[in-house]
Amino acid sequence: MPVSQKKNINRAISGWLIMLPTLILFAFYVWEPLLKIIQMSLYNAQGFTLTEFVGLDNYKSLLANPDFTIAWKNTFMYTFWSLIIGFCVPILLALLITETPVFRSLTRVAVYFPNILPGLAVMLIWLFFFKPGNAGVLNNILATVGIKPLTWLSAKGWTIPLIVVTMTWRSAGSTALIYMAGISGINPEQVEAATIDGAGIIRRIFSVILPSLTGLVKVMLILQIISVFQILYEPLMMTNGGPNNASISIMMLVYNYAFLHFDFPKAAAVSVMICIVLSLFTALYFVVSGRRGKE
Repeated sequence: MPVSQKKNINRAISGWLIMLPTLILFAFYVWEPLLKIIQMSLYNAQGFTLTEFVGLDNYKSLLANPDFTIAWKNTFMYTFWSLIIGFCVPILLALLITETPVFRSLTRVAVYFPNILPGLAVMLIWLFFFKPGNAGVLNNILATVGIKPLTWLSAKGWTIPLIVVTMTWRSAGSTALIYMAGISGINPEQVEAATIDGAGIIRRIFSVILPSLTGLVKVMLILQIISVFQILYEPLMMTNGGPNNASISIMMLVYNYAFLHFDFPKAAAVSVMICIVLSLFTALYFVVSGRRGKE
């Protein structure tokens, strides 16, 4: 056997040995539970003990449940409102910080600060802010201009957008830092050339900066959709899925089946459906990120 071929074989064996512990852990903590969940979704169960094979009956029962349809609809509404309200905010923050010559470091800290707060504390802050009646901060602010108190989180049309506002406030700072890193990677000669040609801030943003961030924006768009699609904590803490299931998400439906009704097979069936949808989004992410890498 040629020496070069032996070296390639030894290099391949060394690579697999290095990856082996990770592959074992991945199989144990990801693939094995995933296969168990798929199996459980096809059975009836007493607690975690499988009792009777029922095939696709759990899936058929879910499709006939109106809460299942509402949860999917609300999840897509969360995704829609997160793109309307929250997608552009990190980009604007990154542009603002980048183009601001003074107090840049302080602004970075202020923007990122909500990310270091505990999630429970953030929910309590915003619950107090949206509290109905005269005790709510927002109602007190509006009262100064003569607007009567409103029941913000109890109104069906407002619940999901307001929860998305809370999510955006908490997570926009970390995403803004990613966009700032992308902006810092832009060739400064392009910006200088645009400035010499007389381009102001607005023209530099639309002619140089944003076109250079197109690949990053596509990747962050898909990542945001994947993240928001798994929303659980915010509606669970702020509204418990109310009013009348107006804010229940598909992940919250899994939580309700598993920990309120103790119907683990149906929880597993919903989880399998979520896994399929997120796998499609993940495949799309790899396609987009692969194209960006080639660019």
